[in-house]
Amino acid sequence: MDSLALKAFMAVAQQGSFSRAADELFLTQPAVSKRIVKLENQLKTRLFDRIGRNVSLTIAGQHLLPKAKAILEAMENTADELTNLSGRVGGRLKIATSHHISLHRLPTPLGKFIALYPQVELDIQFAESEVIYEGVLQGRWQLGIITLNPEPHAQLQQRSIWQDTMQFVAAPEHPLSQQNCVDLSHLSSFPALLSKTNTFTRRIVEQDFAAQNLALKVAMSTNNLDTIRMMVSIGMGWSILPQTLINSQIKVIDTLSKPIVRQLGTVWHPQRSLSNAAEAFIELLKTPQT
Repeated sequence: MDSLALKAFMAVAQQGSFSRAADELFLTQPAVSKRIVKLENQLKTRLFDRIGRNVSLTIAGQHLLPKAKAILEAMENTADELTNLSGRVGGRLKIATSHHISLHRLPTPLGKFIALYPQVELDIQFAESEVIYEGVLQGRWQLGIITLNPEPHAQLQQRSIWQDTMQFVAAPEHPLSQQNCVDLSHLSSFPALLSKTNTFTRRIVEQDFAAQNLALKVAMSTNNLDTIRMMVSIGMGWSILPQTLINSQIKVIDTLSKPIVRQLGTVWHPQRSLSNAAEAFIELLKTPQT
């Protein structure tokens, strides 16, 4: 079976859509459809039911899905192992990272990595940290660079690279900004703008408030931190944002509580051996950037 066809099959199965699969693979939708048709012809069976815009796996497709995943993982692991044996830092490095980290942490080390190892073929995808975490667990990516899970999964390994100090912020004219020093109970009496409930960052914040038996009054939830910053700047509520996002339009709230720090770093599946390229990338991330 053609590995490219299997990758197209996996993408359509995971996305439930030919168009979204095409976006993920950086292909046109007709190209994805052609690969699926080729695979169906090879196997002499239909793999997807297509009813209008709905795409679902047939019984044959459901049977193929775990086998296709295993085949592709075995091929990638074999390629990595052969590259590792040679000692060469090359091959394909498939990683995923969050938008925030890609904008505020990765540009410098990524530029250095590209300059040092031009023979590495980088395949970088962007998603929310929680989506990437689950993807690494399923073997979808070799390496994730994300906000780390405060309650790590037993089947994954993670390594902290950066400590991201979070600051309580509000608009300059917000009542909280006018006070010299506030505690969490003061904050809990005002509307908050926070990341969605399923995020690692939200979990870290909720744990701090729950430790003092305080409830949060959440006025809005979104995982786009730039949107939260904008809403804070117009006075919609307070929030907690990374130091890297604080600008002149918002003000840091002086609080009595200890700073909230989230860990940013790498996560990988120990059953999937790290390639020389992945090891080199992690080592470069650990090196202080100038």
